[in-house]
Amino acid sequence: MKIHPTAIVEDGAVLGADVEIGPYAHVGKDVKIGDGTRIAQGAIIDGHTTLGTQCQIFPYACIGMKTQDLKYQEGSVSYVEIGDRTVLREFVTVHLGTKDGEKTIIGSDCLFMCYCHAAHGVILGNHCICSNSVQLAGDVHLQDYAIVGGCSASHQFCTIGTHAMVGGMVKIRQDFPPYMLGDMVEGATKIIGVNIVGLTRRGFGRDVIHALKDAHRFLYREGLNRTQALERVENDIEQFDEIKRLVAFYRNSTRGVS
Repeated sequence: MKIHPTAIVEDGAVLGADVEIGPYAHVGKDVKIGDGTRIAQGAIIDGHTTLGTQCQIFPYACIGMKTQDLKYQEGSVSYVEIGDRTVLREFVTVHLGTKDGEKTIIGSDCLFMCYCHAAHGVILGNHCICSNSVQLAGDVHLQDYAIVGGCSASHQFCTIGTHAMVGGMVKIRQDFPPYMLGDMVEGATKIIGVNIVGLTRRGFGRDVIHALKDAHRFLYREGLNRTQALERVENDIEQFDEIKRLVAFYRNSTRGVS
């Protein structure tokens, strides 16, 4: 374990093997840090925060501070949980939940680039990437392998589906469908196609990708209403697991899907 003499580690903090804590970093009394995790200079880890193994917390990141939600009541106990091998770059902020027991969760193998923010109750799956300055409001969910482009911002309670690719500067006001690629077009979020590059890199077969392209055509290009489009997707396309998951995402959405 390497702890710089200028770092502050409060009594009660639990540090795993081979943890490194850089100069002027601060680790609070209720923090648990997994083996091999590195906390760089000036970073603050506070609150009831748990970091997994081999994470990297870069300079001046601020993790586990009190939520900005005005409904927070002093004395409430809430949590931040971060998985293994996740990287939080410079000036990232991740806030505690609002009410007793609420958790803000970032999964394993995620990357938050500089200046990203995760508000109270945000939940990320595994292998998610948020590019520079992505802003996630309270209770936003990112499913596994979701990628959000730089300076995009999500309204509270939105869900971004698995393997989705959100472009930069996008206003995410509704749920964003899995496997799809979207961007800002004339001031509105538009689903412009299937995330072909991402799916190919992750080993999805051509038959699945072609089925998803057919689903996109029914949903966004045939002039059908959403009910009609989903019926076509269910009846006219081979029902791969990805197609079933896509349909379920639309049917289960409470905010509507972009």
